[in-house]
Amino acid sequence: MGTVTISFEMTLDGVFDQMEHWFDENDPDLVRHSDALVFGADAVLLGRESYEFFREYWPAQTDDRGFAAHYNALPKFVASTSLEGPLDWNATLIEGGVADTVRDLRERYHSIISHGYGQLAATLLDAGLVDEIHAGIHPFLVGNAEDRLRTPHPVGLRLIDVEAYESGVIRARYAPA
Repeated sequence: MGTVTISFEMTLDGVFDQMEHWFDENDPDLVRHSDALVFGADAVLLGRESYEFFREYWPAQTDDRGFAAHYNALPKFVASTSLEGPLDWNATLIEGGVADTVRDLRERYHSIISHGYGQLAATLLDAGLVDEIHAGIHPFLVGNAEDRLRTPHPVGLRLIDVEAYESGVIRARYAPA
């Protein structure tokens, strides 16, 4: 059975909407972690907002590592009640129950990553379908931003490990408690 890993990036004060400051491509350990997560995946789960943001960004990207090419080629499954298929960017709209679809995907794929922490992540956690959560905590304080890490109810987690990188980013890996 395949695994589902939720991965998200945030500032120290829990903000998601300042992404232009987050990834330091000059931090080799941060790049190594990002590569391991994405190159180890064989499918991606996205909510509507992440899908719309990423599909505008990633198809135009290139790099020497082959990261962008690999990410663009991965099959993507999008949970949305407002989008209509067919979707572009190697994506398939999830029709029907998200939890049932993800159970089926876990039978077909070895390692599934999901980016962001919104309704999709909450649904996956509630259904017991999340194996790990990777939180990248970046050394920025935004203060008055609107978008912050939120969950519809308390979610207990167990720390698996934590790494601090040269750039000041902390990568924490959790499993549901």
